[in-house]
Amino acid sequence: MRKADVVSNIAEKTGIPKVDILVTLETFFKEVKTSLIEGEPVFVRGFGSFILKKRAAKIGRNIKKNIAVEIPEHHIPAFKPAKEFVQEVKIATKPKS
Repeated sequence: MRKADVVSNIAEKTGIPKVDILVTLETFFKEVKTSLIEGEPVFVRGFGSFILKKRAAKIGRNIKKNIAVEIPEHHIPAFKPAKEFVQEVKIATKPKS
């Protein structure tokens, strides 16, 4: 499902114009990005958390040039679903045979 599909589904269910939903969704994404850039996690009760995960420094290899490259410590964004969210997905999904 793409962002356009999500916007269409919400518009159908709520009757709110697609433009308003798109603006709201884009604003939410921008706020999540801004908070993570500032080092602040975003918690959405019943859905999950947008957090930063720390990656330790390590030595990588450039195999074309056959040299060692130091990769510095850095943070990456991650999503951790809430327990309720995980349970609902487990119950709702059927195993494919």
